Amino acid sequence: MASVRARLASGTAVFLLSAAPLTPALAQDLILDDDSGYELGTIVLTAEEQIKQALGTSTITAADIEKQPVVNDVAEIIRKMPGVNLSGTSPSGQRGNQRQVDIRGMGPENVLILIDGKPVLSRTSVKMGRSGERDTRGDTNWVPAEMVDRIEVIRGPAAARYGSGAAGGVVNIITKAPEEDLLQLGTFFDVPESSLEGATQRYNLLWAKKLNNDFSLRFSGSYNKTDADDPELNAETIEGETCTDRTGAETECGYDAGSEGVVNKDASLLLRWTPSDRNSFDFDLGWSRQGNIYAGDKLLGSGLTESGGTIVDDLAEDGDETNVMERYTAAITHNGSYGWGETRSYLQYEHTDNTRLTEGPAGGSEGMINATDEWDTALLDAIAAKSETYIDRSFLGRPSALTLGAEARYERLDLGDYSSFSSLTTDDGSIDSASGDEITEQLTLGLYLEDNIEWTDRLTLTPSVRVDWADSFGYNWSGGLNASYAVNSEWTVKGGVARAFKAPTLYQLSDTYVYTTRGNGCPYPYVGDGPCYVLGNDDLDPETSINSEIGVAYAGLNGINATLTYFHNDYRNKIQAGTEQVGTTLVGSSTARLYQWENIPESTVEGLEGSFSMPFGDRVSLAVNGTYMIESSQKLKIKGGTNSDGESFDDIEVDVPLSLVPDYTINAAVTWNVNDKFSLIPSLTHYGAIEATEYSASTGYAQDDVEDRDPYTLVNLGMTYQFDNGFDLKAGVTNVFDTEILRSGDGANTYNEPGRAYYFGLTKTF
Repeated sequence: MASVRARLASGTAVFLLSAAPLTPALAQDLILDDDSGYELGTIVLTAEEQIKQALGTSTITAADIEKQPVVNDVAEIIRKMPGVNLSGTSPSGQRGNQRQVDIRGMGPENVLILIDGKPVLSRTSVKMGRSGERDTRGDTNWVPAEMVDRIEVIRGPAAARYGSGAAGGVVNIITKAPEEDLLQLGTFFDVPESSLEGATQRYNLLWAKKLNNDFSLRFSGSYNKTDADDPELNAETIEGETCTDRTGAETECGYDAGSEGVVNKDASLLLRWTPSDRNSFDFDLGWSRQGNIYAGDKLLGSGLTESGGTIVDDLAEDGDETNVMERYTAAITHNGSYGWGETRSYLQYEHTDNTRLTEGPAGGSEGMINATDEWDTALLDAIAAKSETYIDRSFLGRPSALTLGAEARYERLDLGDYSSFSSLTTDDGSIDSASGDEITEQLTLGLYLEDNIEWTDRLTLTPSVRVDWADSFGYNWSGGLNASYAVNSEWTVKGGVARAFKAPTLYQLSDTYVYTTRGNGCPYPYVGDGPCYVLGNDDLDPETSINSEIGVAYAGLNGINATLTYFHNDYRNKIQAGTEQVGTTLVGSSTARLYQWENIPESTVEGLEGSFSMPFGDRVSLAVNGTYMIESSQKLKIKGGTNSDGESFDDIEVDVPLSLVPDYTINAAVTWNVNDKFSLIPSLTHYGAIEATEYSASTGYAQDDVEDRDPYTLVNLGMTYQFDNGFDLKAGVTNVFDTEILRSGDGANTYNEPGRAYYFGLTKTF
């Protein structure tokens, strides 16, 4: 097995460079054989480990987070990986500053978030608007930055093995293990130069104790508050506009505001039991609370209150929370290591309580808060279980490492305490949401097999096959083939193709959730000719994609590491609010048009990723990565018809982007270790233009006067210092040249880019 161990380990150098622009690669030492072959160690890689060394994989370490700290959410550093940006879940940009991790332009809904390898599903408790947007910051903010050991970002075909929701990629946030006695206290402060932008304060505790030879304990606690931006921050971007409140009266504009604030409270407890060298068990409990502090977003409206003011004014003035997410978890994990191989299994229960002020369900009032003291609640319960077995074996006489796995996921959404949805029945009685079940459930079961085979001395193959069954859509087959070919000791060619899938969301399946619009949200050709409704559909197919990539990696001369990768995703059966009428119903004296969530046939994503890193002597190193999006589009085929005025419209076909991401992105960082204690880290990110969509993805109508976002560059300067007494200091300036960009809400100009800010953090380890 020595040969396969060497060959299967040979991709390690390639894996290291994809972490750019953060810590440069630490390649394993080459040991040259007499026959000019090369040996890189005696590690037998499982199929999962081999996949994690694909070109589409990056790793962020705890040291990286120390050098380039995050203000509030680890998504801020994940976005600096190749192929990654932050965006909303649709090209509408409707939710503005509520952006989430978007990998290879597939949109946040196609990124699976894991914590310690277990799925995080809390954001699915938030309702999905017609355009596909959710009022959520995503699921990357449940772990304080100080608790992170590393973050694995997996893109492309390698992500297909993780099941539903990984068509774009996977983010696995791995927390620090209780391996040694530790007490760590930390503080972090971020102060914007502009008094209109929210400041951040963070306090955290990490305590780990080895109780005896068999048991160890870990406790963590964190308080993290970022104030909301001032409601007037973006006022200048909409000067001259005329705005009206819900009564039709003219009112002040200026509420297309900056970022909401958030208060994070987190606590976790983990007990590790190691009864033998072969077995270990983790028992962990977790609780987190996120409260969003209102920033005056125009989307939430300005309806009148009893006092004569507006809801917007009252909420913004008081700094009130408009929604609260509480997440509870309990899990048990087993790791086994035996003579024939290894196993890993877990069982996790996750509960999310999503409570928010009552708001308009859709249309012109979507997200518009109705009152300051009435709340809706959606309850999500999820059970996830998984077991994997890794076996060293031979395949057709060649050494290999086989993975067998089984996975189960159960989700239950309870909308019994959600009062904002309409009830209706079609004229023919075929759809009746009034008698629909307030509880929506989905069970998914999966079996998969992967093998990592040393096919020749130079070629390693990783084939996989997976079958999933869900009570909502039946069977789905996935699988793929990844390959690595070592041209020589410096050059490697890697590639792969795989089929991935995503199950329908619980809101898309729900009998209770009904999207409403009086007319302006009606699809082509019925704008202004409402009311229109979008209802759940229990006959949806899963979304699928064929993900492929091919690229080269270089690791050799002068410590240089470089990669270049081409990726292409054919995205099929994307689920979105329907544009083809399925029925009518009488609402008051008006005839309403009815639609359902439906699968659309065709979308495409393709682009290039590259990375480069090299040392300059013993103390200075450079790391750069870039992403260029060649195409990101979904094709909408919309049926015409005749409106109530007797006008006839032909069928149309339009192209819109899957999400709003820059045409290209460049990240670069220099690490200068001045001495063993002091480091300086200048870095920059350059974003290319973000082109606005010319058509609405939800209605199909052309959008006039769309506004692109111009290219811009952010420059940061950070430093770290390690004192002899256990104190670690980090400080710096973000956005050094104060490239502040204000959101207007038009076209692609949908989010704020904060101006210059100063940060300071101090950690004491005992």
